[in-house]
Amino acid sequence: MSPTLNREMRDVLETVEQDADARVLVLTGEGSAWTAGMDLKEYFREVDAGPEILQERIRRDASEWQWKLLRFYSKPTIAMVNGWCFGGGFSPLVACDLAICADEATFGLSEINWGIPPGNLVSKAMADTVGHRESLYYIMTGKTFDGQKAAQMGLVNKSVPLAQLRDEVVLLAQDLLDKNPVVLRAAKNGFKRCRELTWEQNEDYLYAKLDQAELDPEHGRAQGLKQFLDDKSIKPGLQAYKR
Repeated sequence: MSPTLNREMRDVLETVEQDADARVLVLTGEGSAWTAGMDLKEYFREVDAGPEILQERIRRDASEWQWKLLRFYSKPTIAMVNGWCFGGGFSPLVACDLAICADEATFGLSEINWGIPPGNLVSKAMADTVGHRESLYYIMTGKTFDGQKAAQMGLVNKSVPLAQLRDEVVLLAQDLLDKNPVVLRAAKNGFKRCRELTWEQNEDYLYAKLDQAELDPEHGRAQGLKQFLDDKSIKPGLQAYKR
Protein backbone atom coordinates (compact mmCIF):
# COMPACT_ATOMS: atom_id res chain seq x y z
CA MET A 1 0.00 0.00 0.00
CA SER A 2 1.47 3.31 -1.13
CA PRO A 3 0.40 6.91 -1.84
CA THR A 4 0.13 5.98 -5.52
CA LEU A 5 -2.08 2.97 -4.74
CA ASN A 6 -4.30 5.13 -2.53
CA ARG A 7 -5.06 7.51 -5.40
CA GLU A 8 -5.62 4.64 -7.83
CA MET A 9 -7.94 2.79 -5.44
CA ARG A 10 -10.02 5.89 -4.85
CA ASP A 11 -10.49 6.35 -8.60
CA VAL A 12 -11.27 2.66 -9.20
CA LEU A 13 -13.82 2.47 -6.39
CA GLU A 14 -15.62 5.56 -7.63
CA THR A 15 -15.68 4.19 -11.19
CA VAL A 16 -17.01 0.78 -10.13
CA GLU A 17 -19.64 2.42 -7.94
CA GLN A 18 -21.12 4.09 -11.04
CA ASP A 19 -21.02 0.89 -13.12
CA ALA A 20 -24.54 -0.56 -13.20
CA ASP A 21 -23.18 -3.98 -14.19
CA ALA A 22 -21.04 -4.20 -11.04
CA ARG A 23 -23.41 -5.14 -8.23
CA VAL A 24 -21.08 -6.60 -5.58
CA LEU A 25 -17.51 -5.47 -4.92
CA VAL A 26 -14.94 -8.12 -3.97
CA LEU A 27 -11.62 -6.79 -2.71
CA THR A 28 -8.73 -9.24 -2.92
CA GLY A 29 -5.00 -9.34 -3.49
CA GLU A 30 -2.72 -10.51 -6.24
CA GLY A 31 -0.29 -13.36 -5.67
CA SER A 32 0.33 -14.54 -2.11
CA ALA A 33 -0.77 -11.38 -0.29
CA TRP A 34 -4.03 -9.56 0.35
CA THR A 35 -1.82 -6.67 1.40
CA ALA A 36 1.57 -6.59 3.06
CA GLY A 37 0.65 -3.28 4.67
CA MET A 38 2.25 0.07 3.98
CA ASP A 39 5.21 0.54 1.64
CA LEU A 40 7.66 1.62 4.35
CA LYS A 41 10.16 3.22 2.00
CA GLU A 42 7.61 5.32 0.11
CA TYR A 43 5.37 6.08 3.09
CA PHE A 44 8.05 7.03 5.58
CA ARG A 45 11.46 7.69 4.05
CA GLU A 46 10.14 9.61 1.04
CA VAL A 47 7.03 11.21 2.53
CA ASP A 48 8.80 12.22 5.75
CA ALA A 49 11.42 14.01 3.66
CA GLY A 50 8.73 16.09 1.94
CA PRO A 51 6.79 19.14 3.14
CA GLU A 52 4.20 18.80 5.91
CA ILE A 53 1.35 19.52 3.48
CA LEU A 54 2.35 16.39 1.53
CA GLN A 55 1.86 14.26 4.63
CA GLU A 56 -1.62 15.71 5.09
CA ARG A 57 -2.54 14.86 1.51
CA ILE A 58 -1.18 11.31 1.83
CA ARG A 59 -3.23 10.71 4.98
CA ARG A 60 -6.35 12.16 3.39
CA ASP A 61 -5.99 9.95 0.30
CA ALA A 62 -5.49 6.85 2.46
CA SER A 63 -8.58 7.52 4.58
CA GLU A 64 -10.66 8.42 1.53
CA TRP A 65 -10.65 4.91 0.05
CA GLN A 66 -9.62 2.69 2.97
CA TRP A 67 -12.37 3.96 5.20
CA LYS A 68 -14.76 6.62 3.93
CA LEU A 69 -15.50 5.13 0.50
CA LEU A 70 -15.52 1.47 1.50
CA ARG A 71 -17.39 1.85 4.76
CA PHE A 72 -20.50 3.37 3.18
CA TYR A 73 -20.06 2.06 -0.35
CA SER A 74 -23.35 1.99 -2.24
CA LYS A 75 -22.89 -1.68 -3.15
CA PRO A 76 -22.18 -4.72 -0.94
CA THR A 77 -18.47 -5.23 -0.32
CA ILE A 78 -16.64 -8.47 0.47
CA ALA A 79 -13.00 -8.74 1.54
CA MET A 80 -11.54 -11.96 0.10
CA VAL A 81 -8.33 -12.37 2.10
CA ASN A 82 -6.16 -14.72 0.10
CA GLY A 83 -2.86 -14.40 1.96
CA TRP A 84 -0.74 -11.99 4.01
CA CYS A 85 -2.69 -9.18 5.68
CA PHE A 86 -0.59 -6.75 7.70
CA GLY A 87 -0.82 -3.36 9.36
CA GLY A 88 -2.67 -0.77 7.33
CA GLY A 89 -4.57 -3.52 5.53
CA PHE A 90 -6.79 -3.95 8.60
CA SER A 91 -8.58 -0.66 7.85
CA PRO A 92 -10.04 -1.63 4.44
CA LEU A 93 -10.58 -5.18 5.73
CA VAL A 94 -12.89 -3.98 8.49
CA ALA A 95 -14.44 -1.28 6.28
CA CYS A 96 -15.74 -3.99 3.93
CA ASP A 97 -19.22 -5.21 4.84
CA LEU A 98 -18.24 -8.88 4.98
CA ALA A 99 -14.98 -10.82 4.93
CA ILE A 100 -13.93 -14.37 4.12
CA CYS A 101 -10.34 -15.50 4.38
CA ALA A 102 -8.17 -18.50 3.65
CA ASP A 103 -7.16 -20.72 6.55
CA GLU A 104 -3.61 -20.24 5.30
CA ALA A 105 -3.80 -16.42 5.48
CA THR A 106 -1.44 -14.71 7.92
CA PHE A 107 -2.56 -11.60 9.81
CA GLY A 108 -0.34 -9.30 11.82
CA LEU A 109 -0.11 -5.88 13.44
CA SER A 110 3.65 -5.66 13.22
CA GLU A 111 4.05 -1.89 13.65
CA ILE A 112 5.25 -2.33 17.24
CA ASN A 113 8.18 -4.39 15.92
CA TRP A 114 9.69 -1.43 14.10
CA GLY A 115 8.86 1.37 16.47
CA ILE A 116 5.43 2.87 15.82
CA PRO A 117 1.84 2.25 16.99
CA PRO A 118 -0.71 1.08 14.39
CA GLY A 119 -1.31 3.74 11.73
CA ASN A 120 -4.33 5.19 9.98
CA LEU A 121 -7.53 3.88 11.65
CA VAL A 122 -6.28 0.37 12.38
CA SER A 123 -6.79 0.65 16.16
CA LYS A 124 -10.35 1.91 15.63
CA ALA A 125 -10.99 -0.95 13.20
CA MET A 126 -9.81 -3.49 15.77
CA ALA A 127 -11.73 -1.85 18.62
CA ASP A 128 -14.97 -1.98 16.61
CA THR A 129 -14.54 -5.57 15.44
CA VAL A 130 -12.41 -7.61 17.84
CA GLY A 131 -12.54 -7.88 21.62
CA HIS A 132 -10.49 -5.63 23.89
CA ARG A 133 -8.04 -8.29 25.11
CA GLU A 134 -7.48 -9.89 21.71
CA SER A 135 -6.87 -6.51 20.07
CA LEU A 136 -4.35 -5.34 22.63
CA TYR A 137 -2.55 -8.69 22.62
CA TYR A 138 -1.77 -8.50 18.91
CA ILE A 139 -1.20 -4.73 18.88
CA MET A 140 1.27 -4.95 21.78
CA THR A 141 3.12 -8.15 20.81
CA GLY A 142 3.14 -7.91 17.02
CA LYS A 143 2.47 -11.65 16.86
CA THR A 144 0.77 -13.13 13.81
CA PHE A 145 -2.37 -15.29 13.59
CA ASP A 146 -3.98 -17.42 10.90
CA GLY A 147 -7.32 -17.35 9.12
CA GLN A 148 -9.09 -19.66 11.54
CA LYS A 149 -8.05 -17.46 14.46
CA ALA A 150 -9.27 -14.39 12.53
CA ALA A 151 -12.70 -16.02 12.18
CA GLN A 152 -12.74 -17.04 15.85
CA MET A 153 -11.98 -13.42 16.83
CA GLY A 154 -14.72 -12.05 14.59
CA LEU A 155 -12.28 -10.18 12.35
CA VAL A 156 -13.71 -12.12 9.38
CA ASN A 157 -17.01 -13.93 8.92
CA LYS A 158 -15.54 -17.23 7.83
CA SER A 159 -12.26 -19.01 7.09
CA VAL A 160 -11.95 -21.79 4.52
CA PRO A 161 -9.07 -23.63 2.83
CA LEU A 162 -7.43 -21.46 0.17
CA ALA A 163 -8.53 -23.84 -2.60
CA GLN A 164 -12.17 -23.17 -1.65
CA LEU A 165 -11.89 -19.43 -1.02
CA ARG A 166 -13.00 -18.11 -4.40
CA ASP A 167 -15.98 -20.48 -4.63
CA GLU A 168 -17.08 -19.52 -1.11
CA VAL A 169 -16.94 -15.82 -1.94
CA VAL A 170 -18.84 -16.33 -5.20
CA LEU A 171 -21.61 -18.14 -3.29
CA LEU A 172 -21.85 -15.26 -0.83
CA ALA A 173 -21.91 -12.70 -3.64
CA GLN A 174 -24.67 -14.62 -5.41
CA ASP A 175 -26.70 -14.65 -2.21
CA LEU A 176 -26.36 -10.86 -1.97
CA LEU A 177 -27.37 -10.47 -5.62
CA ASP A 178 -30.73 -12.06 -4.77
CA LYS A 179 -31.51 -9.21 -2.38
CA ASN A 180 -33.12 -5.89 -3.25
CA PRO A 181 -30.13 -3.51 -3.67
CA VAL A 182 -31.92 -0.42 -2.32
CA VAL A 183 -33.06 -2.19 0.84
CA LEU A 184 -29.70 -3.94 1.22
CA ARG A 185 -27.91 -0.58 1.16
CA ALA A 186 -30.33 0.90 3.71
CA ALA A 187 -29.91 -2.13 5.98
CA LYS A 188 -26.11 -2.20 5.97
CA ASN A 189 -25.63 1.55 6.28
CA GLY A 190 -28.29 1.77 8.98
CA PHE A 191 -26.44 -0.83 11.05
CA LYS A 192 -23.09 0.92 10.64
CA ARG A 193 -24.46 4.34 11.55
CA CYS A 194 -26.45 3.09 14.53
CA ARG A 195 -23.29 2.04 16.35
CA GLU A 196 -22.30 5.71 16.58
CA LEU A 197 -25.66 7.07 17.76
CA THR A 198 -27.60 7.08 21.03
CA TRP A 199 -30.79 5.05 21.42
CA GLU A 200 -32.88 8.20 20.96
CA GLN A 201 -30.99 9.22 17.82
CA ASN A 202 -31.25 5.69 16.48
CA GLU A 203 -35.01 5.68 16.86
CA ASP A 204 -35.30 8.61 14.47
CA TYR A 205 -32.52 7.50 12.12
CA LEU A 206 -33.56 3.86 11.70
CA TYR A 207 -37.23 4.73 11.23
CA ALA A 208 -36.12 7.22 8.57
CA LYS A 209 -34.18 4.42 6.84
CA LEU A 210 -37.27 2.22 7.01
CA ASP A 211 -39.37 4.96 5.43
CA GLN A 212 -36.68 5.62 2.82
CA ALA A 213 -36.99 2.01 1.66
CA GLU A 214 -40.51 2.88 0.50
CA LEU A 215 -38.88 4.85 -2.35
CA ASP A 216 -37.47 1.59 -3.72
CA PRO A 217 -38.34 1.46 -7.46
CA GLU A 218 -38.83 -2.32 -7.20
CA HIS A 219 -41.47 -1.88 -4.49
CA GLY A 220 -39.76 -4.73 -2.71
CA ARG A 221 -41.84 -4.54 0.45
CA ALA A 222 -45.09 -4.85 -1.50
CA GLN A 223 -43.66 -7.69 -3.57
CA GLY A 224 -42.43 -9.54 -0.50
CA LEU A 225 -45.76 -9.21 1.30
CA LYS A 226 -47.69 -10.30 -1.78
CA GLN A 227 -45.56 -13.39 -2.36
CA PHE A 228 -45.78 -14.37 1.31
CA LEU A 229 -49.34 -13.43 2.28
CA ASP A 230 -51.22 -13.77 -1.01
CA ASP A 231 -49.27 -16.12 -3.26
CA LYS A 232 -47.88 -18.28 -0.43
CA SER A 233 -44.81 -18.74 -2.63
CA ILE A 234 -42.01 -17.78 -0.23
CA LYS A 235 -41.00 -18.14 3.40
CA PRO A 236 -39.14 -14.91 4.31
CA GLY A 237 -37.40 -16.59 7.21
CA LEU A 238 -35.71 -18.93 4.74
CA GLN A 239 -35.46 -17.07 1.43
CA ALA A 240 -35.65 -13.71 -0.32
CA TYR A 241 -38.67 -12.67 -2.36
CA LYS A 242 -38.45 -13.44 -6.09
CA ARG A 243 -37.34 -10.34 -7.98
